[in-house]
Amino acid sequence: MNSVFLRVFSGVTGALVLFSIVAVGLFYSLNSVRFLQYQEQRVKPLFDWVSVNPEQHLAFLEAISPPDTFIEAVAKTDLPLSRLQRERLGYGQTLVKRHQSGLHAFTTLDRENILVAYFSDLPLGTTLWAGQLIAMQIRALPNDARIQRLDRLAEQFDLTSHIAPMTELAAWQGSKQKLFLENGWVLLPSFPGQGAVLAIALDTEYFVKFDPLPTFDPWAWPIILTLVLVGAVCVGGTLFLLLENLERRLRKLESVTSRISRGELDARVDDNRFDSVGRLAMVFNQMADHIQRLVAVQREMIHAVSHELRTPVARIRFGVQMIEDSVEDPLQIKQLQGIDHDIQELNELIDEILTYARLEQGGPILDFQETNLIDIVDQVVEEQQSVKPEMRITSVFSPDAERWKMSEVEPRYIHRSIQNLVGNATRYAKSIVTVKATFGADTCRIDVEDDGPGIPESDWEKVFTAFARLDDSRTRSSGGYGLGLSIVRRILYWHGGQAFVARSEELGGAKFSLVWPRRQD
Repeated sequence: MNSVFLRVFSGVTGALVLFSIVAVGLFYSLNSVRFLQYQEQRVKPLFDWVSVNPEQHLAFLEAISPPDTFIEAVAKTDLPLSRLQRERLGYGQTLVKRHQSGLHAFTTLDRENILVAYFSDLPLGTTLWAGQLIAMQIRALPNDARIQRLDRLAEQFDLTSHIAPMTELAAWQGSKQKLFLENGWVLLPSFPGQGAVLAIALDTEYFVKFDPLPTFDPWAWPIILTLVLVGAVCVGGTLFLLLENLERRLRKLESVTSRISRGELDARVDDNRFDSVGRLAMVFNQMADHIQRLVAVQREMIHAVSHELRTPVARIRFGVQMIEDSVEDPLQIKQLQGIDHDIQELNELIDEILTYARLEQGGPILDFQETNLIDIVDQVVEEQQSVKPEMRITSVFSPDAERWKMSEVEPRYIHRSIQNLVGNATRYAKSIVTVKATFGADTCRIDVEDDGPGIPESDWEKVFTAFARLDDSRTRSSGGYGLGLSIVRRILYWHGGQAFVARSEELGGAKFSLVWPRRQD
């Protein structure tokens, strides 16, 4: 547990360190691009206005230029611009370049000239220029028309503004009032973290106030969302790699478990790490070794006992037959025939035990072949009819059975399973046994129904248990050893199918069903 914890902890810690490095690089890279776009967006409306009437507008801007700010038209050949920058200007874009003490902004004026503006403080410089331009254009208008004109111009220059009365001067500090009266404009402090408010006089009664520009926010929601997504990818990717390795090792353990359940008792987990999964694999292999040894011992014991029993049984049978040849008393002959019949049943029981052991303990080696199921069903019905001539044993096939009659099965075992069901039905049926065969493109199904007393629903699962008998009163009249249905279920298991029991709606007795895939993977 500690090793797994340390591996996951170190992996997540490494992912967080990697994320921190990537996040810092992304933060500065993205914000450098965003800040450049912000600056270009602030100066573009001013350049657009100048481009409408360059000579007149440049002269006006020169007259009202704030300190450390200027704008002029320069020939393209006089500017040391890179090829990429010239291409951007050719597409009508605005460029902003950092200078020693401020910023230079560029845009194309005409085929030969470029507009160049210098700002020591770009947001302040563009706002002062735009504000004075707006004030100049609405100053001569009557009060009613000022507001509509102000809204249109403020939208053009991406500003928010409103007209205020001069009575607000009383709330200002004395120095601000003095600057406003001398210069016709003043910058007023705003809320913390926001730019200054620009106030420009219109006349003796009103002035226009421009709300602070939206300052550049390095922690805008796209940046935060990007960093969160990158963090999720880094941590999630690391956890995926760590857990995928753990999942892969557990899948190997699951695969080996499945192979052992299919009878491959020599399957083992190849995992030599000294962590919780590795220790689990080691204990699992030890358990598999122990199970394999137990199964081998049990198989050897069953085979040894079965074979050892055959010898004395054969001697007894030989002796009984010799006695039969020398005895003439009918009563003694009848007793000897009964003994012979018991010996035959004992032989059959030994065969059943060996078959069940072979199917149950590790699984047989099945030779799947493309087989005609209709022939197998007809053969079983014919064999059982000859054994039980007093019974009416019939086979019924679905309409499309002829088309899908070929299936990949082990013919000997499928024949044995159907034979066991039909033989079991004849022991309990009154007079009728029906074998219904339904074959399709994907599955095959055999239903064996009889008109006997049936099986209580509470015992439907019990009948498939080895050596299980539902009625203790069974004698030679019914026969059986309690292994036939267990053998049927194991045969269907190794064919990837199922065997189950229900009540026959048509005949009223038991209904045993076999279902398995038509093709074996």
